[in-house]
Amino acid sequence: MKDFLPPSELIVNPDGSIYHLNLRPEDVGDYIITVGDQNRVARVSQHFDEVTVRKEKREFVTHTGRLGNKRITVISTGIGPDNIDIVLNELDALVNIDFEARKEKAIKKKLPIIRIGTTGGLQPENDVDDIVCSSAAMGFDNLMNFYEWQPSSVEQQLEKDWHQFLERHHYKAPIRPYFVEGSQNLLSHIGAGYAQGITITAPGFYGPQGRTLRATTRLSPAIFDHLHDFRFGTQKITNLEMETSALYGLSRILGHEALSCSVILANRSKNTFSTNPKAAVDNLIIEVLKRIAELE
Repeated sequence: MKDFLPPSELIVNPDGSIYHLNLRPEDVGDYIITVGDQNRVARVSQHFDEVTVRKEKREFVTHTGRLGNKRITVISTGIGPDNIDIVLNELDALVNIDFEARKEKAIKKKLPIIRIGTTGGLQPENDVDDIVCSSAAMGFDNLMNFYEWQPSSVEQQLEKDWHQFLERHHYKAPIRPYFVEGSQNLLSHIGAGYAQGITITAPGFYGPQGRTLRATTRLSPAIFDHLHDFRFGTQKITNLEMETSALYGLSRILGHEALSCSVILANRSKNTFSTNPKAAVDNLIIEVLKRIAELE
């Protein structure tokens, strides 16, 4: 624990708000919902009983309000793990750092953080418009390489099984992924009844997810032919997106609980895409909010 965080590390705006998010400590609710698209923030907060905070800066749009007896903040992160790095660190600073004293608070606050996102499905049985919740994430990004953290025994075994799987199929991946579990508590409450599995987080939409337009990816199409065969116990690799591993990793380090819930818009195994993505996302929003409202 640092005794003093200098202005170069903890950057506070003249109005007392944190640098990127433009939020003050009192603007943050007890529950956090993250979304990628800034226009999706209002689509979530329209279901609140009241909205008391509306702020934005850059791609970070925040609404805080009340749903029943719960004070909830919904914030847009933009796309990718680099933005998750900003959002998670600054949200944690807002609740766990004394801005005036510039040091950590003695008593830390644990935030439940639920991501409402969109994703590409990798299993044929998980169709477009289905909801999938991430039990764990496989990070093809490099964000967690910059932080001190220790994978659990389960995560270490998951990594070992993954590399044995690649060896059996004689495939060499261009990057060594890391593995991190989400909140099993949130998964059991919010993810009950939905598809659950391992989510691959890529640092880009095209090459890192095996898409080729004019620039050729180093990811062989062969790996996508085999991904649906990987098993870790009863878990499969269910989907592919761009934020979950960073969300889970930083939440682990900072002492928060995180769960990523996504609606499948594209099924990569069937080459299909949702015919009504707006309705699919709206259904996910309603379902997740209903389950958050039911949390103790």
